[in-house]
Amino acid sequence: MPAALPSHVLVLGLGYSGRHLAALLHSNGVACNGTVRDPASAPADGLLRHRLVAGEPISAGLRESIRTAEAIVCSVPPDADGDPALRLLIDALGDSPALRWVGYLSSTAVYADRDGGWVNETSAADATDETALKRLRAEQQWQAFAQARGIASAVFRLPGLYGRGRNALVQLAQGKARQVVRPGLVFNRLHVADLASGVQAAMQRPARDALHLLSDDEPAPPQDVVAYAAALSGMPLPVVQAWDAPEVAASLRRFYASNKRIDGRATRAALQWQPRFTTYREGLDDAWAHGDGRPALR
Repeated sequence: MPAALPSHVLVLGLGYSGRHLAALLHSNGVACNGTVRDPASAPADGLLRHRLVAGEPISAGLRESIRTAEAIVCSVPPDADGDPALRLLIDALGDSPALRWVGYLSSTAVYADRDGGWVNETSAADATDETALKRLRAEQQWQAFAQARGIASAVFRLPGLYGRGRNALVQLAQGKARQVVRPGLVFNRLHVADLASGVQAAMQRPARDALHLLSDDEPAPPQDVVAYAAALSGMPLPVVQAWDAPEVAASLRRFYASNKRIDGRATRAALQWQPRFTTYREGLDDAWAHGDGRPALR
């Protein structure tokens, strides 16, 4: 049986994924707030946001949130030294008597190219580029913190996120979509609503040093996603570009260089969780139904 949800959750980094998680938890009766760099620029959604930046003292409100939080989730991007939020808060976290679970949102970028092969929860995190090494440092730091405290922890290695407001429909409408093709390339995706439900499920099934792979059910070529969005919206497809063409930025070529499929069956069994949006088609259908990619009414 799943455990009760924490009564208070602190989300470090109320960005795209953090806001969706906080909204889901709040809808289920959980007191939830979080951190941002600039609370003044945050959307007016009712979430309490604490400022967290290097070189500034931790506010009394944030210290109180740390003291009362039963769970903490970090979605802050890593830097060269690992997790910057954990470094800033490590002393304050010593005053968190209620804390019983921490979660860190990482990336499947920690796995090297598999030439279309599968990775699962037992696969070696063998990528050696700096992006992967930053993620691994941050993962290890949160795991070490949890071990020192004797509490449960979970690392979530995630594929590319999308959802309402952030998807191929929006990119087409803004003229930012690209149709970069690498023959044989596929990868998984994860709807942000499914990320939120998966993290919530992990809070209700806490374990020591847990590792979870949340993803959809269909590793698919990126050009198929753009084509489906174009068919839904009636917008024209962008010009096809080869992934290794000179005009494709080096950073984008690196993104398309990793070809792997995600097998998260062990995660689903452990969490008793299934994604609502099993492929990109269901996710884009939902986004289109809620107005993404449609011309604004004047």
